[in-house]
Amino acid sequence: MPSSLREMIAPDPAALAASRVLIVGDVMLDRYWFGEVNRISPEAPVPVVRIERREDRLGGAANVARNAAALGAATALLGVVGTDEAGDVVEQLLQQAHIDSRLNRDAAISTVIKLRVIGRQQQLLRIDFEEAPSDAVLRDKLTQFNALAPHYDVIVLSDYAKGSLVNVRDMIAAGRRLGKKVLVDPKGEDFSPYAGAYLLTPNKSELRRIVGTWTSEAQLTEKAQQLRTALQLEALLVTRSEEGMTLYTAQEVVHMPALAREVYDVSGAGDTVIATLAVMLAAGHSIAAAVAMANRAGGIVVGKLGTATVTPEELFGEAGQLQAAR
Repeated sequence: MPSSLREMIAPDPAALAASRVLIVGDVMLDRYWFGEVNRISPEAPVPVVRIERREDRLGGAANVARNAAALGAATALLGVVGTDEAGDVVEQLLQQAHIDSRLNRDAAISTVIKLRVIGRQQQLLRIDFEEAPSDAVLRDKLTQFNALAPHYDVIVLSDYAKGSLVNVRDMIAAGRRLGKKVLVDPKGEDFSPYAGAYLLTPNKSELRRIVGTWTSEAQLTEKAQQLRTALQLEALLVTRSEEGMTLYTAQEVVHMPALAREVYDVSGAGDTVIATLAVMLAAGHSIAAAVAMANRAGGIVVGKLGTATVTPEELFGEAGQLQAAR
């Protein structure tokens, strides 16, 4: 950790509970089917999985909300699900996680589902079911966003390119007018719709599609800073897998090395990172401190199977302190 990060931050449940985070984006249901693999199918060279257990978890923007709520923040989720069984399950899971559900139900679509088949603790297959929300529901969602945004400290836009954030420009503009920090987990080949956000969190592959390749750290810094300036961002956080993550601001470049002892499953790690950033910023910490916490959270969650969360006890481990700057 950089020597400039000098403050020891201890867990403050009161500050976390007072933070208010609004999550907006593509809501999904992650379904896991667990079973035993004892033979290869005679019909094709594939394993036969005898399903023994099934589990449903919140996915996409709902997993971001789940992570924020797990850290103690007052969390609301705005998104779209279908009028179907999977949508009902999402609502139930949100209630169990103490997340304020502001979901729109769209009878014209099915809830986005990612079905993973797990054998011997290894993912063997993933099947996706998805449809884009209707225009009428998206218009209602924007109206609802404008009504909710003033009541939250930090807004997270979680874009999985499933069609729920077609109004992202309007949402960012509204957040800026209100003086809110708008964090975006971006997707796609064009980041211009995210211009004006407080912070973007692309991974290394997503950044490369936007700025092209680089051959040195200096060249990466130059391209990242050019993108940050062009999009009028306060900060750009590039997550770099085993290389850790790097924060680019107008004042400094701060690199955080990866902290994971063992990488078991990277599913949802980006959700944990941006949720932790949002909660720490809402609790009053600086961007550098929030990134330090998010880096730690990401290192913890990749050691768990599937979309998972990090508890305050895990995040503030090792005597309940983390070296960072407020």
